[in-house]
Amino acid sequence: MNRITKLALATLTTITLAGAAQASTLDDVKKKGFVQCGVSQGLAGFSSPDDKGNWSGLDVDLCRAVAAAVFGNPQAVKFTSLSAKERFTALQSGEIDVLSRNSTYTIGRDTSLGLDFVAVNYYDGQGFIVHKSLGVKSAKELNGASICTETGTTTELNIADYFRSHKMEYKAIAFSNNDEAVAAYDAGRCDVYTTDQSGLYANRLKMAKPEENIVLPDIISKEPLGPVVRHGDNQWGDIVRWAHFAMVTGEEMGITSANAKDMLKSENPEIRRLLGVDDNLGQGMGLPKEWAFNILSQVGNYAESFERNVGAKSPLGIARGLNALWSQGGLQYAPPAR
Repeated sequence: MNRITKLALATLTTITLAGAAQASTLDDVKKKGFVQCGVSQGLAGFSSPDDKGNWSGLDVDLCRAVAAAVFGNPQAVKFTSLSAKERFTALQSGEIDVLSRNSTYTIGRDTSLGLDFVAVNYYDGQGFIVHKSLGVKSAKELNGASICTETGTTTELNIADYFRSHKMEYKAIAFSNNDEAVAAYDAGRCDVYTTDQSGLYANRLKMAKPEENIVLPDIISKEPLGPVVRHGDNQWGDIVRWAHFAMVTGEEMGITSANAKDMLKSENPEIRRLLGVDDNLGQGMGLPKEWAFNILSQVGNYAESFERNVGAKSPLGIARGLNALWSQGGLQYAPPAR
């Protein structure tokens, strides 16, 4: 067997194995009839259950978008509540199909855990919340402070880097889960609680006297949050990635859950392609041609999801900021749907 033949066989073997890996999660999901989605243990606005066990939030909507794309049914999802410490292990082991749990996209996580971050559905940054009685208005005034945080997150390293670079001292008090950290801060066991700024607004709602706590303006890190899949399963990664992009593109094109059906009659070629009227953009992902229509009609576009879960009129009251569309000064940008 000559070298060219060997290379050809090796390439064919690689393609065959890659194809098998790509199909595995989608096939498994179709076989069981639902998407198993890993979410938080309860973070308002992102993933939290009501008293009947019904989950909602920005991260939950992404899971429902994937289910809508695959099954045409956003309710074909089951949720697994995970701590920060166990979230990646649950994905690696196959306990869940996708992790959508306010997780920061970093080089270490993306290259050394056998996982892939496939999108950023919320651009965030780490911040601090303090008791008003502390009289602090800036993170630069926190020298000597005790700080509550959750272990197994990027916050611990960010705190160390920030205080070291500003030549300040601090005492870290780490807890195994977020609720314990928030409860300890609320009880006065530490001066400060730190996490992603979106999480600060969400967790303030859990406190005995929310109005007695202020979120400092300082942002000390980049925290791009997004969904994660297992490395090597490219087809499934494409599905999760484009579920998010479909919601962003829907906002760009003015397609909402209320008007999606009417948009099927649009003469705009981009809208017709996205909704599957004139093309089948889902074919390469193993999805039906109406995959994006199902997402937008049943879950909504990115703006709808943002506003109902974390936006200005929600309990969290967060402005779009960096999460506005690129055309409106933000960072949310989807590749062309063609």
